[in-house]
Amino acid sequence: MDFATIIGIVVGTIVVAGAIFMGGDFMTFVNLPSVLIVVGGALAATVLRFPLSGIMTALVMGSKVAFTQKKTTPLGMIDEITNLSSIIRKSGPLGLENVEVQDDFLAKGVQYIADGYEESFIIESLERERDLTLERLDEGKSIFKAMGDSAPAFGMIGTLVGLVQMLSTMDDPSTIGPSMAVALLTTLYGAIIANMICLPIADKLSMKANTEEINLSLAIDGIMQIRQNKSPDMIKEMLIAYLPEKQRVDLAEAA
Repeated sequence: MDFATIIGIVVGTIVVAGAIFMGGDFMTFVNLPSVLIVVGGALAATVLRFPLSGIMTALVMGSKVAFTQKKTTPLGMIDEITNLSSIIRKSGPLGLENVEVQDDFLAKGVQYIADGYEESFIIESLERERDLTLERLDEGKSIFKAMGDSAPAFGMIGTLVGLVQMLSTMDDPSTIGPSMAVALLTTLYGAIIANMICLPIADKLSMKANTEEINLSLAIDGIMQIRQNKSPDMIKEMLIAYLPEKQRVDLAEAA
């Protein structure tokens, strides 16, 4: 569970809702046509720019990335790869068959080694999967960013529609205030959807892609070193380069 996402949504909701309740009636800020213009317009613009299947995949992926956090860390993966290297040096490739590996990608590479596949096949297969994973994350980021860009734009469109409707009833001054309030609600909805949902999830997907690129590349290098039967110490020394500077210093001090 990614608590940062939950905290951000809760705090943002409390701030906006608190300001609304302090300023007057909450139902004044509820308007169904404004919601339809912003949400429907943003979705329509996104569908025009991306395939429908990609949008559905991005929505599922965005929700998963926003509210979950991967348990496997680079340091944990290095320790696991080092342990696997020790097993294969003692028992050979068949010793990996009964080993449980937490990370799915690393487990696939370990299974390739246990099955005796050639190095060229292993690296080609794993690199292809890594590239496709990063491509899906990048597509999801682009879709959520497009929705985040479209929501404020359609909020402005809704405001213009409301202003036209307001100006058409200028002969009745009592309708000007309520009509103006409704016109501005679309801008409010667009800003909230963009800055509290779409753009933050797009940034999460971007960060996820960077993290996954490091983790998957680390796993591929580790798997190939295991396949070449390198010593555990040599593998660990090589893979430490993937860690941030602080973790490397802490690891050296602990050693």
